[in-house]
Amino acid sequence: MGTILDKIADGVKSIFTESSNQSLSGEPKNTHNKKRILKHKMRSISRTRDDIKSWKKALAIYEREIDPKTFAIQLLWKKTMDDALLSSQIENRQTKVFGIDWSLKGGDGEIDEAQTLKLKDSGAATKITKAMLEAHYLEYSMIELGLEKNIEGEIQLNVHTVPRENIVPRTGRFYPDYTQDDFINYRNLREYGSWLLEFNSDKMGEINKAVKHVLMKDFAQSCWAELCEIYGIPPRFLKTNTQDPEMLTRAEAMMSDMGAASWYIIDETEEFQFADGVTTTGDVYSKLINLCNTENSMLISGAIIGQDTKNGSRSKDESAQDVLWELVLQDMLVAEEHWNRTVIPALKKIGFLTGDVKFRYSIPEDLKELWKRVVEALPHYEIDPEWVKTKFGIEITGKKQSPVMLNHGEGFFV
Repeated sequence: MGTILDKIADGVKSIFTESSNQSLSGEPKNTHNKKRILKHKMRSISRTRDDIKSWKKALAIYEREIDPKTFAIQLLWKKTMDDALLSSQIENRQTKVFGIDWSLKGGDGEIDEAQTLKLKDSGAATKITKAMLEAHYLEYSMIELGLEKNIEGEIQLNVHTVPRENIVPRTGRFYPDYTQDDFINYRNLREYGSWLLEFNSDKMGEINKAVKHVLMKDFAQSCWAELCEIYGIPPRFLKTNTQDPEMLTRAEAMMSDMGAASWYIIDETEEFQFADGVTTTGDVYSKLINLCNTENSMLISGAIIGQDTKNGSRSKDESAQDVLWELVLQDMLVAEEHWNRTVIPALKKIGFLTGDVKFRYSIPEDLKELWKRVVEALPHYEIDPEWVKTKFGIEITGKKQSPVMLNHGEGFFV
């Protein structure tokens, strides 16, 4: 009886051994468990108003030589990213990168259709590229990869972003609770470089240059709102005998029923006056807000795009779009480098990809400029009709016959 049980146990053991060592022609070599590598503790975030002083304090914690921490500056950068114009400029620049087609190419330069489709269908490529691009603005990004089966039994590539406030790249430490001193040297983990990937810009995040402009913009908007309240609903006051409870009660009821404006009740012997301030319609706040918006636009897009409707023009906007496109090309080059140096080798290690493949963007040609060059070359060279059809979608059936001019004495006729 014991012999039969031993054989059954050996059979079950062999089944699990074969399934765990199966190569990834369709299955991964080792499906990663669902547990997070770097678990972090959720912390409550205060929504107090920040100012230049809090910015300088966060920078001091970030720049100190002994035991630097990044949570203060990262939380401030996260609040800065909530600015409507700043976030729209960043999303506009990133969306242009996401809109460019890409593929995985083998060593022979040909597109690996199967693995390209597999990576695109996983839905992880956009998340990974977004983490790469955000490293430019927020200094660094870190992601955790995971392989899991969906309901249909297909292998899916999962991507989780590690909170930046828990990471200190300068020391290579991860703090599960950034308010405590306990840490993990994440670069010493065996998962680092395979399941755990880091994208570092090796410089302070670009958003740090926008912090002061966003803080001043919020201050100007707050002051402008108070000015609108004062001018729109001026405060009211009423004089009465405050020593008489009946008259005071009647005065309070009267002022409460007269709208939502601020009101005061003073004694007949007292006097209330408004202080004389600078008479303004809010131009000073408007100019400060416009200045901050302009600076942030220049920082992210390299130009002011579609905002200056008073002094704007089509030529200015087209020039600004050309400048933005140059920055988008730079983002694509950085993304390609991260993909080929960090992500593709990691996906090979975990068995999601195989072979000698490289990540490449298919940068679209400027068809408008190309057509201009074709028209200029037509009088001097023969243009291949098939190439014109493929490139521009123009069907060419043959050469156009020129009209023949005949002289009949009275004049020329066609």
